[in-house]
Amino acid sequence: MEGEDDVHMATEGLDWKFSQVFGEPAAGEEVQEVDIISAIEFDKSGDHLATGDCGGRVVLFERINKTDHADHRRDLDGMDCSSSRRPEYRYKTEFQSHEPEFDYLKSLEIEEKINHIRWCHTANGAMFLLSTNDKTIKCWKVQEKKIKKICHMNIEPPKPTSNGFVSGSNVPTMSKPHTANGDGIDKHLRCMSDNVPFPSDGETFISGDDLRINLWNMEISNQSFNIVDVKPANMEDLTEVITSAEFHPSHCHMLAYSSSKGSIRLLDLRQSALCDGHSKLLKEHEAPGARSFFTDIIASISDIKFSKGGRHILSRDYMTLKLWDINMDSVPVATFQVHEYLRPKLCDMYENDSIFDKFECCLSGDGQRVATGSYSNLFRVFGCSEGSSEEATLEATKNPTRRQIQTPPRFPRSLGTLPRVSRRGMFDLATGFYADSAPILSYDLKGSDNLGIDINGSSYDFSRKLLHLAWHPNENSIVCAASNSLYMYYA
Repeated sequence: MEGEDDVHMATEGLDWKFSQVFGEPAAGEEVQEVDIISAIEFDKSGDHLATGDCGGRVVLFERINKTDHADHRRDLDGMDCSSSRRPEYRYKTEFQSHEPEFDYLKSLEIEEKINHIRWCHTANGAMFLLSTNDKTIKCWKVQEKKIKKICHMNIEPPKPTSNGFVSGSNVPTMSKPHTANGDGIDKHLRCMSDNVPFPSDGETFISGDDLRINLWNMEISNQSFNIVDVKPANMEDLTEVITSAEFHPSHCHMLAYSSSKGSIRLLDLRQSALCDGHSKLLKEHEAPGARSFFTDIIASISDIKFSKGGRHILSRDYMTLKLWDINMDSVPVATFQVHEYLRPKLCDMYENDSIFDKFECCLSGDGQRVATGSYSNLFRVFGCSEGSSEEATLEATKNPTRRQIQTPPRFPRSLGTLPRVSRRGMFDLATGFYADSAPILSYDLKGSDNLGIDINGSSYDFSRKLLHLAWHPNENSIVCAASNSLYMYYA
């Protein structure tokens, strides 16, 4: 996928296994809202992982069984089959990134919840990362320091004139964060993307709210440049807002942002200082006669991600996951149904606000697979190479495959013969149907604590939603957040 070739080889399905869990509550333990994870991000190497929570804290994890990819490849060259090693991470440090605030001018409470985390380039043995809540972006420097500690005072009584000195030293390693002042933003920060992946400049990042996208320099905390402004002269004419934005992974002059109308706009900063227009618009044409009251709501894109090579963009709306080729602006390369089984219940989802849930998405490092979250702490993994029919529904537990249902083999389909692909299993959570059969999911969102029941007696809880997940940049490893617990899986 990441090469710019048009030919993609079909890949075999992966066997996902449980790796680790952090913060899993004991049976009957009540989860505090401040402990719920709200952001996840791997660094470029995948050896460090950062999470943010609703209490404004950032927690860092470090991999303890790091793999030398060059040596590992040489080892595999002498083997008939490849092997995967379970990645192991350990808690490294944590710090309080944001505190609750109150805007007295607007009489508005500002939550400490961490909305986004982005890793920056490392320098002089120190790690840098950005974190943001609804108002303030902060740049943090995290490094380890050896601290010398006085073990005892070596003072001899017969020599009262002698001064005490250190006769020994203890050199524990500690991690201490340092913060650079982040300037306050007046609007709710919807997105943040750093311009750091090689060979980008490593000096700038963008932040976005409902109406604007600003460009920041890492060294200047009190000034930014407005590069996108969609605010109309009359706010009554407002029909579209910004929902997500991302820098291109290798071209620092290119970025993309999504909107509440289901469109993705590509911008080139070389064209003008204020990008009122766009260099390319990715939007699927609406089918005639398919419009309803919920059309605009479910079309709103909650997250976008560039592929590693920058050729493709993955977008997530409420119902589907779509893979776009930036050279094809009228139709996605593939469409993966995630919540199609909810279409008959959109009215109930609207009444309890579940229809506004913002699910994130991610791509594998090789671009062969995509993943996104769903309800009941489930997440979906799809193969997106040509000819692939790979689908997996996994649950964020120590037994991720316990909710999978064995299905009859599906007829193979080729991406090469169709400009757009919509893939569904013979039975899975994406459809709730067997082929040529009636729906087998039955639920009442207004009662039974938002539970749905299938014919096997398995319940689906729409109050337990897996919104945040991330794919390791170099390996088939996924980390996802289920409430306050962090689950890791590998294949």
